[in-house]
Amino acid sequence: MNRILPFIFGGLLALMLASSTLFIVDQRQFAVVYALGEIKEVVTEPGLKFKLPPPFQNVVYMDRRVQTLDSPVFPPVFTAEKKSLVIDWMVKWRVSDARQFIRNSGASLQQLENRLAPIVQAALNEEVTRRTVRDVLSTEREGVMRDIAKRLEADIKPFGIEVLDVRIKRVDFAAGITESVYRRMESERKRVANELRATGGAEAEQIRADADRQREIILAEAYRDAQRLKGEGDAKASALYAEAFGRDPQFAQFYRQLEAYRKSFQTKSDVMVLDPNSEFFKAMRGDAAGKR
Repeated sequence: MNRILPFIFGGLLALMLASSTLFIVDQRQFAVVYALGEIKEVVTEPGLKFKLPPPFQNVVYMDRRVQTLDSPVFPPVFTAEKKSLVIDWMVKWRVSDARQFIRNSGASLQQLENRLAPIVQAALNEEVTRRTVRDVLSTEREGVMRDIAKRLEADIKPFGIEVLDVRIKRVDFAAGITESVYRRMESERKRVANELRATGGAEAEQIRADADRQREIILAEAYRDAQRLKGEGDAKASALYAEAFGRDPQFAQFYRQLEAYRKSFQTKSDVMVLDPNSEFFKAMRGDAAGKR
């Protein structure tokens, strides 16, 4: 038993020594190898790696994935018209040079973000103060983000990082002027609505007047045509009656008397006070028929 113990201790010692000299690099990380407090090597390739045992060398891991920096609370930004805007932004960045990053910010990502946020806000302020509210809200919003990213390229070189994207998430007026802006927008919309209603009312009146005028013209032309046709019909009827009655005057006179009777006695309640020997009853007495 006593002979086995030295082998066991030797094996454990060898295992501890091997574990202190081996380390694994994940593909999502940088491995920074320190030798007596100085950066000896930055390992970027994933896999199993070797180093000297502590205290000669030790390893610090850094995240190489894309990081997101959201804007902290900053004062409002003034535009070219001296309008106050509250702007929320977002920056996508990652470590590109681990040595440079550690020299300037240590191994802490949070420390780097604390230094990066004021730089981004300063670039944003410079770009916004050169533009109007309309530009920032719509027409040149993409240009603002693009110009901020260009400014950051020079400002962040000492940090050992690269900025992948800059985005403006929200643009709003400061609380003190938001209500007045809304009131002005509301009054402007009401003014436009009233103008549209007035224009529509005027066009409607014009359309109605034109329709009434066309209606009167159509009715007048129709009445004119009807009267012309009626006159032509009456003329033809009169000519036919005259031709027919001219052939037999006595029959014509008899027919007219019958027409007079028909029109005079249309209902039972019709009453006429006449002399029985008057000319009106001549056809009833048979005088006209006897003569014929």
